[in-house]
Formats: sequence, structure tokens, C-alpha cells
Amino acid sequence: MRREPTGRRRPGFGTLYGIHDAPEGMLDWDWAVERLTSSRNYWIVTADADGRPRALPVWGLWFADAVVFGTNERSRKARNLGRDPRAVVHLESGDEVVILEGEVETLELTEDISDEFHAKYEWRPEPGPDDSTRWYRLQPERAQAWLEGDYTKSATRFDF
Repeated sequence: MRREPTGRRRPGFGTLYGIHDAPEGMLDWDWAVERLTSSRNYWIVTADADGRPRALPVWGLWFADAVVFGTNERSRKARNLGRDPRAVVHLESGDEVVILEGEVETLELTEDISDEFHAKYEWRPEPGPDDSTRWYRLQPERAQAWLEGDYTKSATRFDF
């Protein structure tokens, strides 16, 4: 069963940005899911040990209501996520924006995930005894989305 937001409202940016109060123009979660599904690259934002933000692109999937991605277990992303699982994921576009916030959890690479990666990227991740890839999923706790060309009317926050 698909996980739906428990609430949809305007982001709390204050009046400085000119965001409308009325709900007309807010985006639906389906709009965000379409972009999450079709995106080629996802930017993963973590925090270094000293708190500095670190943003790096990865291939990934919108799979079972979460962004799924892998990285080498020795990478800075993996070390950061092992220390602090809080992360932000956002898409490439600044025109059709989707930003997710939440905590990652590790998962096992399954045939379903491998098949989806192959269909999307023509690359099939295969687990093996020497595989040093750690797999993660971020199921959003909060999301924001907007259309740059209609920002003041489309800016939407989703809570889960």
C-alpha cells in the first residue's frame, strides 16, 4: 500500500517570499512522486563529523515510497550516514523542485531493487562476497516541492 502524506500545507518561509496563504496552486504528492520516479540523479546531503554539509549526486530509485541508493562503505557519505542517519535528498532540477528530509536506514539489495536499477540505468548491481556497497533508503518525514515559475502559488510542504 502506498504511503501518503498526513498533511499538506504551505512551507513556513514567512511572508518575505510572498507565498500565498490560500491552498489554490499547491502541488499534489503525485506530482512529486512522478519527479522522484523519473529523476536520473539524486543529490544526497549529509553532515561531516564537524557538522559541515556535504552534497553528492548518486544514482537511485524511488522504490516502495523511499529513495534507494548505494555507496561504497568507505565513502564519506557512508561514514557520515553511519554516524548521523539524518539526510536531505533533492533532485537535479531547480525548476521542478522536490526536497526530502528524513533518516536513512540500511537495507539489503534485493532482486527487485537490482531489476529496477537495470531497467532505469542499464546496470545491474549484484551483491557478492567482495561487494563493498552499502545500500540505503530514505523514506521522507517531510518534503517540499514547488515550480520555480510559479513559486509563490505552488510552494507546498508535505508531512508524513
